[in-house]
Amino acid sequence: VALELLADQITHTEQRYPDSFIIVLGDFNKAHLTRELPKYRQHITCPTRDSNILDHCYTVLKDAYHSVPCAALGLSDHCLVHLLPAYRQKLKSAKPVVKTAKRWTVEAERDLQACLELTDWSVFEAAATDLDELTDTVTSYISFCEDMCVPTRTYLTFNNDKSWFSAKLKQLRQAKEDAHRSRDKALYKQAKYTLNREIRVAKLNYSGKLKKQLSRSDSKSVWNGLKAITSYKSPSPSTEANQQLADDLNEFYCRFEKQKTGLTPYTHPDCPTTQPSTPCPSIPPTVSQPALKICEGDVCKVFSKQKMRKAKGPDGVSPACLKACAVQLSSIFTLIFNRSLELCIVPSCFKCSTIIPVPKKPKTTGLNDYRPVALTSVVMKSFERLVLAYLKDITGPLLDPLQFAYRANRSVDDAVNMGLHYILQYLDKPGTYARILFVDFSSAFNTIIPDILQIKLSQLSVPTSICQWITSFLTDRQQLVRLGKLTSGTRTINTGAPQGCVLSPLLFSLYTNDCTSKDPSVKLLKIADDTTVIGLIRDGDGSAYRQEVEQLSL
Repeated sequence: VALELLADQITHTEQRYPDSFIIVLGDFNKAHLTRELPKYRQHITCPTRDSNILDHCYTVLKDAYHSVPCAALGLSDHCLVHLLPAYRQKLKSAKPVVKTAKRWTVEAERDLQACLELTDWSVFEAAATDLDELTDTVTSYISFCEDMCVPTRTYLTFNNDKSWFSAKLKQLRQAKEDAHRSRDKALYKQAKYTLNREIRVAKLNYSGKLKKQLSRSDSKSVWNGLKAITSYKSPSPSTEANQQLADDLNEFYCRFEKQKTGLTPYTHPDCPTTQPSTPCPSIPPTVSQPALKICEGDVCKVFSKQKMRKAKGPDGVSPACLKACAVQLSSIFTLIFNRSLELCIVPSCFKCSTIIPVPKKPKTTGLNDYRPVALTSVVMKSFERLVLAYLKDITGPLLDPLQFAYRANRSVDDAVNMGLHYILQYLDKPGTYARILFVDFSSAFNTIIPDILQIKLSQLSVPTSICQWITSFLTDRQQLVRLGKLTSGTRTINTGAPQGCVLSPLLFSLYTNDCTSKDPSVKLLKIADDTTVIGLIRDGDGSAYRQEVEQLSL
């Protein structure tokens, strides 16, 4: 009963003072508080009376103190215990991080808009000798204008910073410190009252913000709210970044370049056989008009939907700039996009990628434990969205109905329910059973062969000019790996679709669209590169199932 009352009192104190560090000390005899409060740790490990540990010290920190026995005080039969702090303060556990950020004020946006509004884009068009030079010059100029018009703020972030503690509160805290040093009691009392009042207002506003996030139907907002409440941060990998690791990762991500020779495309029996053609990006298609024509209004619309907090790509154009100056930039980029479609060439600066290796688990043991996420041009992503809508209109009716990834109104639950439906419906018949094989292809996006993809796109009624444009998009890509402040050397790749590009999921779905079952007793359910083979077998005849598995492994 005493331990329960003590635990209730400690819990009440925690709720009243959530930011305080609570230490529980006392003579507990043979009782232990860890049963009532499992998160508390006992730190006294030396005997306090004879060979028994009767005195305890509890905190929520693991290995917070190191206990050293000392001589007893007076006639006490318990020895003194010297507790030496073994932990580091939260403020000292990590160095302050210096961060820089653009200050997108109303004045800065107006200055940048005025600068780009007065720009004569025809000068760039007349001076450029090809599409690559035009695109590189325009993106460099936009990045230069952004640096000139939008100020940059440099600030320090500390490990114990609170999300609700604003710049205004920092000024009020400094005013309170100044009043204390001046020994003016009236001024100090007023500064203290003002600071406490503003802290209550800031906490109330921040709690309202979190409640609003948790009440939304958007899962991302709810997750951000939970992370803010619990102060959760993704664990950093235990492997230290070094130059050799960056170079090895870049070499590892290009490993399929050496394996693509000797591959022949799989052709469905119902599809006509076509011979692969080697596209020549420098030669425009024979048709005078491209299959897709980009409108300036569509470009302006997709620019205005950019998320300002996203990172900019290797070309230096930020999403915030595109969003703020969508009207001013839509004309020149509409020209670049349409010329790219006419020539079937994707500008080189749009194909540059910075690979950010994201650990798949907290402790990495090999190169395959890093997932390559490509940081690409934001302008190119907008271009891809326009092409993506066009491709979906053409290929949507021809997609495999058992592909559940990257499609509207479809999810993993639908795939699970569909698989269960096939199995349970079939098992109602006598003499039947089902065999299931789960297949996960490693680095699936990196194995796309552009020449084979071009043939498959042609079979899906995609115009030749768009096929050649996609081949140009996937070939001669420049990539490097960035680990913190370290970067690897640049490599040129002609295989795979970068993870992080808008078109990559659809291209992979189209690349594997002909991976279907030819026998009605075998079902192939696909969720991107995760494939489930369901064999519906009667009277022990599993030949059709085995044949489909063999075909899948080719």
